[in-house]
Amino acid sequence: MSQGCFYLLPEASSPEALILSVCQLTTDYYRQGLGVFIYAQDQAQAEMLDEAFWQQPADGFIAHNLQGEGPLQGAQVIIGWQTPQSGRAVLINLAPLAPDFARRFKQLVDFVPADDAGKQAARERFKAYRQAGFTLTTAPVPSQTQDE
Repeated sequence: MSQGCFYLLPEASSPEALILSVCQLTTDYYRQGLGVFIYAQDQAQAEMLDEAFWQQPADGFIAHNLQGEGPLQGAQVIIGWQTPQSGRAVLINLAPLAPDFARRFKQLVDFVPADDAGKQAARERFKAYRQAGFTLTTAPVPSQTQDE
């Protein structure tokens, strides 16, 4: 059975803070040798994530590509806004709806915004993932530290 975690974003969390959290979580999975597909809500967010990964310190760099770029099989981390063509172990969802391809992944990461509309959308995604067979947990978003 697939596992999933919904991370609770703090009050007044900015889009930049979400991007930093995604970078940190992706780096953690990357260091474990797991492939990651980051499903962005649109092309602009995917490009913002791509740029954020390029801004990481040299010792924190992770091999990544925007979907459709790079080698045929892609890098260990792929950032896209369309259905992935190849498999990875981990899906990080940033889209407002639960993607219908989520079952293809063993691990799932999603986020619960602090605002009411965001919480309601997260509840709908939670239900959809549970119906898709995911075992789900919730946790506070990990603190963003640079000391690793």
